[in-house]
Order: sequence, then structure tokens, then C-alpha cells
Amino acid sequence: MAARKASTPSTPSGESSDSQFLKVGQKAPAFSLKNAAGRTVKLSDLKGKKVILYFYPKDLTPGCTTEACAFRDDYAEYLAKGVEVFGISADDTALHQKFIDKHSLPFQLLSDPDHSMIEKYGAWVEKSMYGKKYWGVARITYIIDEDGKVSHVFPKVKPDQHSRELLALL
Repeated sequence: MAARKASTPSTPSGESSDSQFLKVGQKAPAFSLKNAAGRTVKLSDLKGKKVILYFYPKDLTPGCTTEACAFRDDYAEYLAKGVEVFGISADDTALHQKFIDKHSLPFQLLSDPDHSMIEKYGAWVEKSMYGKKYWGVARITYIIDEDGKVSHVFPKVKPDQHSRELLALL
């Protein structure tokens, strides 16, 4: 697996200038993933709906919990705007269910344990902590329009502000 550069800031339109990320206007790659209940969710089943796909590193960790709870608190506003929200990580469906139960998350979390979708969406990146390099999920969000095309890319996300940022844009 070739190394990829870490995420770069987005342009004013929300589009990333880094080639690893999907581009605004690009058709979103198809996916078929299990939700916490074990049911398959496919992008093709969401055609005609606006969709937020937010990638996050790990269930039940501080930043990811902050981000998920912000989406939870704002979820009624997303529904009112006709927007579906999905969180995606490499965690398994059992851990997703624990995360949902602990924090009363009303939206679906999708499991990508082999990170095939995460890679297609440019969210599998080389990270560094305490001088040690490793691969993991970056905090990246895409808005997919009703035709299945990328309308916005957010390669740098602040967990406590991101949900409100998205709502202001919608």
C-alpha cells in the first residue's frame, strides 16, 4: 500500500486540493456496508436523498464521542432538511451498537473493518503519534447530493463545531 499525504486544508468551496480526496462534482464511490444492526446499507439505496458521510477514527473515544453527540443533538434539523447522516469507521458492528446505546445516537453507524470504503473516500491515512507512524481513519466528511455526486468535502474537521458548520451550509 502506497503512502498517502495527510489531509490538507480545503478551499473556500470546501473542496480539498489534495488528490487523495474525492472532488466536488465527482460521483461518490459505491459502497455496501453493515450498520450496527447488521443490515446492509448501500449508497445506491440512498439515491434521491442528500447524505452526509462522516468518517471518524474510533467509537467511544473523546473526539469521536464529541462529534457523534453533536450530530445527535442536531439530528432533528438534518431530518427537517431531508438529510441522512452516517458515521463510518473501521470498528465492528458490536462496538458501533455499544456506542449508539451509550450515547443515544439516532443515526446509523456503518462498519468498514477492511477499510475498503474508507480507502475509496481518502480517509485511510498515515498518522503519527509520539513519533510512531501508523495507518488509521482520518476525520473527513463528505456531503453527497441527491444524484450521488460529491457536493462538499471537509478534510479537516473540529469535532465540537462540525455539525453546526454543516447545518449552516445546508
